[in-house]
Amino acid sequence: QVQLVESGGGLVQPGGSLRLSCTASGGFLRDFVMGWYRQAPGKQRELVAAVMRGNTNYGDSVKGRFTISRDTAKTTLFLQMNNLKPEDTAVYYCFYMGSWGQGTQVTVSS
Repeated sequence: QVQLVESGGGLVQPGGSLRLSCTASGGFLRDFVMGWYRQAPGKQRELVAAVMRGNTNYGDSVKGRFTISRDTAKTTLFLQMNNLKPEDTAVYYCFYMGSWGQGTQVTVSS
């Protein structure tokens, strides 16, 4: 089973930016879907962004603000989050090949 480790969460003011990172044991292969979900308190887990073979898919609420990418060494998956809003507050989870990371908390608050 793939081991995923997220980092980069934290507290940020509205309008600010954060970059989440996710590393995978064995790296990320482009032929498999990889990405990020999030779950806010009392809500269902929702897709934030995913990528496979260069094709990206974003949740409607984050389009134009978030960008998913992978480093050239294929070891780290990133989620660049700009213009953050309070409603982006959630635990963000990396997923890949049926595995999930432990999650990283993102809190957007003034």
